[in-house]
Amino acid sequence: MEIRQFEAFLAVAEHLHFGKAADQLFMAQAPLSRTIKSLEDELGARLFDRNTRTVVLTDVGAALIEPAREVLAASRRAMDTASAVASGEAGVVRVEFSGVAAHPFVAALARDMRAEHSAIRLELSSQSISRPAMQKVLDDEADIALGRWDQLPPGVSARVLMPDSLAVVLPRTHRLASSGTVTFSQVAGESFVSLPYARGSVTTDRLWRLGYAHGTPIDNVQFAPDTQSCIALVSAGVGCHLALSSVGLRNDNPEVVFVPLSPIDTDRIPDVHLRAAWREPATSPVVETALDYLARYARPTVRGSGPT
Repeated sequence: MEIRQFEAFLAVAEHLHFGKAADQLFMAQAPLSRTIKSLEDELGARLFDRNTRTVVLTDVGAALIEPAREVLAASRRAMDTASAVASGEAGVVRVEFSGVAAHPFVAALARDMRAEHSAIRLELSSQSISRPAMQKVLDDEADIALGRWDQLPPGVSARVLMPDSLAVVLPRTHRLASSGTVTFSQVAGESFVSLPYARGSVTTDRLWRLGYAHGTPIDNVQFAPDTQSCIALVSAGVGCHLALSSVGLRNDNPEVVFVPLSPIDTDRIPDVHLRAAWREPATSPVVETALDYLARYARPTVRGSGPT
């Protein structure tokens, strides 16, 4: 059975007149009669009792009206959905993100998409570090990733959402705690607590790069599973920690301070800016819609921002 058959049936059922139904459908009466006959043949039952003067619904015809309307309504919904998806107004966008700095961007994206594109569903998932989020994009398990990466795999594009920098987390009683900035040479001999490098920690990578640049072995006295644990260990006097400055903006531990690392050192290593990354070209119009929103949220970048 075809949609046009149900449209023809409902037109005749409404007017109980083949001529008027044909006019409504902008077709001749003979093709309309053939369409109704083909539907009756497929159903194995007459839908109308008709003669030269009257057209009357049979019991089967009367019973078919609501199902036919439902078929047409479903057809219209399908066309509307297809059109909305094709235009970027409906669909699913899978977003992976890592780090607390990504939270405001994800929150704004979810809020604005819900308010202005209610037919677009966001599937949000967080990672403790950025490498798994990128892998999800490469494996087509995510459409967009928010995180930090030194290099972009082939076929992946990115834009800077927020410039970031590095800071040394020190106990509040540390001799450098009141400094405006600190150079790495001032803390190179200190003990450090860090995130596990094997999991792809950006800050641990930068710490070791700084040690190599200064010709100083890093004394990593302890590795912790997450940044908050590292900060707790700093407050306990276990060691220092190299962290993102954005983390310091949200720090609520009064026993530690975040002292910015001097540009003398940060200029010698790759940046730590927060980026949005996606496969190029974007996999669907709804992904492009989400990327447009993220572009609106992007904060002014800085020189030397690395891959974009």
